[in-house]
Amino acid sequence: MTTRYTESEWRTIINAAECDLPNSFPQYKAPILGSPDFAKCIDHTHLKLDATTEQIEELCEEAKREDFQSVCVRLKWVEHAVQNLTGSDVVVACVVGFHEGTYSMSEKVKEARIAVAAGAMELDMVINYPLLKQQKYSQVYTDIAAVRNVAPHPVVLKVILETSKLSQFDIIAGCKVAEAANADFVKTSTGFGGQGATVENVRLMKSVIGPQMKVKASGGVKTVNECVAMMEAGAERIGTSNGVWIMKEAQSLLENVTHAIGGQGKGNGRPSDSLTRMFSSS
Repeated sequence: MTTRYTESEWRTIINAAECDLPNSFPQYKAPILGSPDFAKCIDHTHLKLDATTEQIEELCEEAKREDFQSVCVRLKWVEHAVQNLTGSDVVVACVVGFHEGTYSMSEKVKEARIAVAAGAMELDMVINYPLLKQQKYSQVYTDIAAVRNVAPHPVVLKVILETSKLSQFDIIAGCKVAEAANADFVKTSTGFGGQGATVENVRLMKSVIGPQMKVKASGGVKTVNECVAMMEAGAERIGTSNGVWIMKEAQSLLENVTHAIGGQGKGNGRPSDSLTRMFSSS
């Protein structure tokens, strides 16, 4: 597989993106708290190595009950999760090259191929961030493009940058390389490599990708306030193991506020859009 640009061309693209950064960032509209659209922003996640069959089955049951977008699991659990989610519209996401990102391209391709064959509809692959930091962009591109090649659309491909390991310039570079390789999302973190998602990094990532791409915030998103803050910064997907708690918290807050303001949002069963803003930490 040939690279898309020369190293010099990559640097020109990345430098231009850095120069074009806005002086201020827009605030995006988060879905209404606790709504179906809100739930569909959540990837319900269990990636611990010691996960048990019972835990994966519980993960799937919770995802079906809350109608989350996906369950995100390791390769060994994909087939089991697919079976458990039969009859629902919750899909299975599988991590690839997790969590170091330094696996060979052939290993990542093998994992991706097996995952898709087992029924995974989304892949969350870890970028080779040591190569990214060394500015070996052609190798990083080829790595992502190879996985995209064996997992074409409609499979959704998310590229995990591991932002805690990267400078601002590296984050921009990772976004532009993933975009060139036709990834669907750039994702902040694995949750296993230092600080997870931050509002600042989500804003940065959102500002340098094109309209065809999206941002997933993952790592340390545990509360509804944190969830809304990431959404307002530009994240359209949230990876968390706390999805059930976030939904309960959202519903509880909405019930309390609706009662306090005399039933705002009753009648059509949907709370006012303005209520979402009340729980933003940004």
